[in-house]
Amino acid sequence: MSSLSLYSDSTLTKRYQTTIPNIVRKALGLEKHDKIRFTVQSDGNVLVSRANQMDEDPVLERFLTFLTNDINMNPKNVKALDSDFYNRAQTLVSDVEIDLNSPLSNEDK
Repeated sequence: MSSLSLYSDSTLTKRYQTTIPNIVRKALGLEKHDKIRFTVQSDGNVLVSRANQMDEDPVLERFLTFLTNDINMNPKNVKALDSDFYNRAQTLVSDVEIDLNSPLSNEDK
């Protein structure tokens, strides 16, 4: 079975930025503001794919797996959240405004 390959070149700017060629954008179904993923393989080749917006954070995924395993192995350690603790936490963050869609400030990056 033969496979058809299409090639398209793109040039890096002085700031190491590039334009994703139209043929690649169409193949990946990319629109403005979509995310792309670069996967560096062990042989040095790099795959470009559309990043799934719902992809899991690998560190978070490992942490949640750790928690799940720990809860399964030690169910006696799982306790209900104390209402005083909950109320104290609510008081501490009551004035904090969070916008998950706003970009990070330079000091937070």
